[in-house]
Amino acid sequence: MGDTRGQELKGKVAIVTGAGRGIGRAIAIACARAGAAVCCAARTLEEIEGTKKEIVTGGGQAIAVHTDVTQLDSVEQMFRRTVQHFGGLDILVINAGALHERRPVADSRPEAWRATVEVNLIGAYYCAKTAIPYMRQRGAGKIITVGSGVGHRGRAGSSAYACSKAGLWMLTRVLAQELWPDNISVNELIPGPVKTVLNVDASSQRGSRLAESEWLKTPEDVVPVAIFLATQPTVGPTAQSFSLMRRDT
Repeated sequence: MGDTRGQELKGKVAIVTGAGRGIGRAIAIACARAGAAVCCAARTLEEIEGTKKEIVTGGGQAIAVHTDVTQLDSVEQMFRRTVQHFGGLDILVINAGALHERRPVADSRPEAWRATVEVNLIGAYYCAKTAIPYMRQRGAGKIITVGSGVGHRGRAGSSAYACSKAGLWMLTRVLAQELWPDNISVNELIPGPVKTVLNVDASSQRGSRLAESEWLKTPEDVVPVAIFLATQPTVGPTAQSFSLMRRDT
């Protein structure tokens, strides 16, 4: 999955949340193929064990850690296990996401709205906050947040998702400003429409318009940008948004 053409990440340690399927799985496998030791984290243990198995079978290094990013103690335990197993942390890909509410605000369910924000924004905050001390110990680091174009422009019927992703983009920018003295870069990756479980229903609802205006990607199509960001020099880009969208749809 993903042609990384070498060992650009040899000696690095990466954590990828939401690594059991879709974009997270593709990025985790690509990081391992590029030489990184990878912690595959998600709530569904069976799925991340599958990602780990593919990495190890291919000669890479990986562990699978059951993690609920909405629970701080679960996140902290994931980081501890990763650092104890691999000796440090260099790369964090904040990919775990949820879309529990697709109704207009007037008809929305407060518990589903809150659950979406808890995964996409609060979970991202927990992961970033916990990663910082470990990256500072290494003297550098890369944090990659997986955002959404909806977080930049909004979309009717997606208020929870749009607000959580907008908050994630602002968190990315603030973290970048706070962490550049520590040689830690923080950037957003916007995949655009991707064939994943999370957006299959939304994509089908927008079917004809999407087909006419956008590139519907596979998770593997997102890999080159993720590897690009993970392999940038210490003085490379930060506080930037890298989008794979063809146009504003």
